[in-house]
Amino acid sequence: MRKVHLDDLMGLPSYERVCDQYRQEIIEYKKNRRLPIGDRISLVFENRKTMTFQIQEMIRTERITDLDKIKEEVDVYNSLIPNPSELSATLLIEIVDQTKIREELLKFLGIDEAVYLKIGEQHTIRATFEEGRSKEDKISAVQYVRFPLSPEAKKAFIEGRGEIAVFIDHPHYKAQGKIWEEMRQSLAQDLLE
Repeated sequence: MRKVHLDDLMGLPSYERVCDQYRQEIIEYKKNRRLPIGDRISLVFENRKTMTFQIQEMIRTERITDLDKIKEEVDVYNSLIPNPSELSATLLIEIVDQTKIREELLKFLGIDEAVYLKIGEQHTIRATFEEGRSKEDKISAVQYVRFPLSPEAKKAFIEGRGEIAVFIDHPHYKAQGKIWEEMRQSLAQDLLE
């Protein structure tokens, strides 16, 4: 999948004129890219389109006009765009009780060993997590994950062979989220780019 380039971005004044409409379009687009996995975790599958929006929003929110700073943002968000033959997602651990965030998050230590994508009966792919977001005594509520697919798994996903789901098999959290057909089609487009 092609990465975001500076030429792909709108300048701050131009973006501010269209940001509300653009945000609505992305919200609609993400409806088929957000996968709840049980009641505490969800995945938002990322691609060039979602990351372009994130960059534009960061530039607008932070009022970034320095070209070098914009390039830094582009580099950071480009690292989250899936490479060929993989799916990329932001994993969100959702803690409702704000007074127990640290305590609740610590229960998810080791989650980086427990997330899988299953395609039919033939393919089970363990997620790879971005390093540095989990330590012995600390874990981030936002994790970045990738599912590297073999050529056979990629073909099975694109063709929709069998049930496709993401499951978590963690001592403190066991759940799965089934990928529905519209979501599979949206994600298959990522694999075809």
